[in-house]
Amino acid sequence: MVSHQYHPPFWLKNGLSITLYSALWGRQSWEQTLDLGGANLKPSYEEVVMMGAGNVPLFVWLATPPQPRGTIVATYGITGDLSNQWFLQLLGRKAFAQNYALVLFDSRAHGKTATLSRTLSSDGLYDGEDFVRLAAEAKARGFPAPFWFAGFSLGGQLALWGAKAVQDAELLATVGLQPEEIGGVAAICPNLDANRSLTYLEQHPVGCYIERAIAASLEQLVQEIDAAHPGWLDPQTVARAKTIRGFDQELVIGRLGFDRVEDYYDATSPLPFLPHLTVPTLILYAADDPMFDPSLVPDLQAACADNPAIALHLTRYGGHVGYLSSKSCQQQWGDGDLWWAWNRVLEWMAVEGER
Repeated sequence: MVSHQYHPPFWLKNGLSITLYSALWGRQSWEQTLDLGGANLKPSYEEVVMMGAGNVPLFVWLATPPQPRGTIVATYGITGDLSNQWFLQLLGRKAFAQNYALVLFDSRAHGKTATLSRTLSSDGLYDGEDFVRLAAEAKARGFPAPFWFAGFSLGGQLALWGAKAVQDAELLATVGLQPEEIGGVAAICPNLDANRSLTYLEQHPVGCYIERAIAASLEQLVQEIDAAHPGWLDPQTVARAKTIRGFDQELVIGRLGFDRVEDYYDATSPLPFLPHLTVPTLILYAADDPMFDPSLVPDLQAACADNPAIALHLTRYGGHVGYLSSKSCQQQWGDGDLWWAWNRVLEWMAVEGER
């Protein structure tokens, strides 16, 4: 079933079209389209380094309004950095205007975090604890509870691992957080099963081009890591990492103790643990997402069906981190702009925060 109705403009009722259009148009136009409810607050970010799991340094943007109502810890997708991730910056603008403090970060092997550490990505195995430790350090700096974790695409996957990590009472006690200080977790278009979705992309006549584009960005990332840590990566190994799967096979899995990339993808996929989450969790997921295997939709529904902690907004349209809403959709939801996904996230946080 579709839990909540979302409608794009009629000419964007195609998952690939809205994905590409929102990425290209949004990068140029997002600041001109925001409705901030008349608030003039704009975050002025402080750049800091905080420590994640295993004392891995993470590059972070911090901002806090005069009277914060809580703190959002958030990151982005598979490629990019804080300076060019406009969709995350959009969340920052909207959330700050609603009096949320912000902890936005480059996850492992992303952006400036990649220059600070030779640690490569773990797709959730350690990133969930990263969210928890960032929240704890933010608390020590005076940022207020409740703490909300959020992300989209790969960042959504990592945020879901954050939901799993906060169920570790020993970890919370170690870092100085109380369970009631965690408000919840929001994930937009999270990767749920990398084995199935990557195979789907590789074999799809259009998806294969998406995979190649992402792989090209990863290849550039490898070059940046190699420049920041000269001599650490074997040139022949780097030369073989020409695909997403090749990147993980050649550079990632061995350092994490896996022999097969398929085993790594199984171990990092959130779908199996969704039925067992206990922290309030919001998942926005489009059935026409061109990045993910469509067969995941009924499995996602089944995984969430009997878990009252999860609010699943499964929509017919929306693409991959698209979710531009039509005028009628904006009127239906009482939105002042077309950024449907972040509007739902902030609306959900406001409701959950009152409970």
